[in-house]
Amino acid sequence: MPVLTKTLIAGSLAMLFALTGCAATGPAPAASGPSAPASTPPPSADTTDTPSAGPARQVEGSVVRFTARGVSVDVVIGADNAATRDFLSMLPLTLTLEEFNGREKIGYLPRKLDTTGSPGSDPEDGDLIYFVPWGNIGFYYNTAGVGHSDQVIHLGTYRATLEQLTKLEGGDVTVALAD
Repeated sequence: MPVLTKTLIAGSLAMLFALTGCAATGPAPAASGPSAPASTPPPSADTTDTPSAGPARQVEGSVVRFTARGVSVDVVIGADNAATRDFLSMLPLTLTLEEFNGREKIGYLPRKLDTTGSPGSDPEDGDLIYFVPWGNIGFYYNTAGVGHSDQVIHLGTYRATLEQLTKLEGGDVTVALAD
């Protein structure tokens, strides 16, 4: 009798998961019957109205473009963590960059990023970072003597000259995902 009870419970749970959509998902098997009429549109992958309903956006490797006064600097996003996801969720945005301490060009985001579980870093030249206490991003170009800090979160890397970074200073900089 216990085996029959276990079988009935297991079967009932399997049916419940299948009916509620909680079962594992994967590609549907190919249909063997006639296809749907041409007037029925296929399911849409567009989730602009409900961003949380669709598949997660690719974070690692995304390219963010900073553009101002005829220059563009592309940043390749590094690890997928709370800070990089939150940064990407703000895009597109406009900000202003300024020189800071002969080491980096910094700009303040509209709000502080969620940094839960995001590791600190040992910044290198060519890193785009987020400085937790001030809520700003920074394009490091001179990290001599700068060491590891839990308050400096690596967002991505860029390849640009100091002259290109300087052209981003002092005015509106458009920040958006690159096409």
